[in-house]
Amino acid sequence: MKRLFVYAFALLFIFGADAQEKKISYKFYGQVRNDLFYNSRSNEESVDGIFYMYPKDRVYDELGKDLNATANSNFYSVYSRLGADVAGPELWGAKTSAKIEADFRGTGTTLSVVRLRHAYINLAWEKNSLLIGQTWSPLYGDVAPQILNLNMGAPFQPFSRAPQVRFQRNEGKMRFTAALLWQSQYLSQGPAGKSNIYIKNSCIPEMFVGLDYKTPAWLVGAGVDMISLVPRTQTNVGEKVYKVDERITSLSYEVHLKYNANKWYVAAKSTLGSNLTHVSMLGGYGVTNVDNATGEQKYTPIRNSASWINVVYGKTWRPGLFFGYMKNLGTSKDVSTLYGIGTNVDRIMSGTAELTYNLPNWKFGCEYNYTSAWYGKLNHSNGKIIDTHSVGNNRVVLTGMFMF
Repeated sequence: MKRLFVYAFALLFIFGADAQEKKISYKFYGQVRNDLFYNSRSNEESVDGIFYMYPKDRVYDELGKDLNATANSNFYSVYSRLGADVAGPELWGAKTSAKIEADFRGTGTTLSVVRLRHAYINLAWEKNSLLIGQTWSPLYGDVAPQILNLNMGAPFQPFSRAPQVRFQRNEGKMRFTAALLWQSQYLSQGPAGKSNIYIKNSCIPEMFVGLDYKTPAWLVGAGVDMISLVPRTQTNVGEKVYKVDERITSLSYEVHLKYNANKWYVAAKSTLGSNLTHVSMLGGYGVTNVDNATGEQKYTPIRNSASWINVVYGKTWRPGLFFGYMKNLGTSKDVSTLYGIGTNVDRIMSGTAELTYNLPNWKFGCEYNYTSAWYGKLNHSNGKIIDTHSVGNNRVVLTGMFMF
């Protein structure tokens, strides 16, 4: 009897697993991508030059030669990727799906190591959907430039993938989005450099709400983002250690539009950002007050305005143009110490021209970009950058991709 029971249980398990498996379908996809780039000078960048931001300021040696006026070039395949889309059985009346995707970019200076890009589950009802896991930040959203540079328009375009819980509701042509986000690979800047400790100690996730109007050709929308960080939990004053209660909370706003029809792709986005270093943008925050007894600090965010426009036309041969502009708007209070990215940059301008050749499963392209950054010194009374000078970089990218 015991043996019969075991056999019956095994048969039920096999039949149940088979039935469950039939309710799940998989679709694998990916790309093999190769990138060759050239820069006329050193730049602020990550991933050994693949994720390009803007040119570095001049730094002179003893003979007055600019140490950063050195060309560089390299070739990489680390942005090749592999992913799977999974459709699952219904749950609570919702269609279920999941995505997992990885590439070989690694982190920091460690390249050719598997890195998680997307990993989420999604429940979709008739009008509502709930996504849980890691994917694009809503600030990146559905409007991004079509360019070959792997920065995808940063630092003019917010760029980040983050763990999140995201709710969306569709009513006709309108779509409402609300999301709670944390940090994993793309991190905020602070007293300890890049780290997720600031949002971890905050216990308050980043929050985003947005509204979009969608048609088959048009997408127009806007969003508001709030992030609240705890820069430090303790300080050292002389040989004494003090527990402190510090927090910096800031709001950011963005508007976007996209037209995609009749061989045209026209997209634009404008962001009024405060402390958006975790989405690959310039900015951060500054110290406004210090308690001399305990070392506790108060902060105010650095405000930046960033906008871009991208125009692409064609099907097989696709020429495209991209223009980006960023302006440091300073702070609302007097500041001393600054924490962030590009806190000595007043503005950045960038222009890109590219041509791609597109076939089913294949893409080849060449892109030229010129970026100019204006550096200066800090005006402590308003956080703006004064007495500026410009530095420019010429960048060329050649790309070949096989997509499957």
